[in-house]
Amino acid sequence: MIAATLRAALANHAAKTLPLKGMRAAAVLVPLRLHEGALQLLLTRRTEHLSHHAGEISFPGGGINAADTDDWAAALRETQEEIGVSPGLVAPLGRLDDCYSIHGYRVSCHVGLLPAELDFALDPGEIAELIELPLTRLNDPAIYHQEDWQHEGRSQPVDFYALDGYVIWGMTAGILKQLLQRLAPLL
Repeated sequence: MIAATLRAALANHAAKTLPLKGMRAAAVLVPLRLHEGALQLLLTRRTEHLSHHAGEISFPGGGINAADTDDWAAALRETQEEIGVSPGLVAPLGRLDDCYSIHGYRVSCHVGLLPAELDFALDPGEIAELIELPLTRLNDPAIYHQEDWQHEGRSQPVDFYALDGYVIWGMTAGILKQLLQRLAPLL
């Protein structure tokens, strides 16, 4: 029932796909699950020793490999590698708009529903923590703000969400903002 409702809400907006423009293709999973009666968003905090995005909060995902059949398969593979969720357990709900990363990636964003009861197995080399936050609390305008940052001589708006000691920012916050906009009627 919840999966059909979420699919319908996401289907109200056709996801915008972006060309690669010489960038590397990547995909993320925006994982949701019902936990204790509330719709939750799962995020990861990356380990501090990584050369890229150390300590940052992100969605499971990464570069698309030649062995991946498509970007959905890449998002599922990365999710399994990072947090130990078998691809067969993820119900596809829909897509959000693609986005460009300032690090040279074109990222496709897939929303999936995980089972309510699930054991996670974090990759200790990549993931320091699994974060689970209620969507209704993330939808509170009081925890959101936007800043203008300079990148390559241009001013660029950067989204921020601060909740329970976590700061979600940058591309991850932009994807979260899209998700909240699409699911607003349900929240």
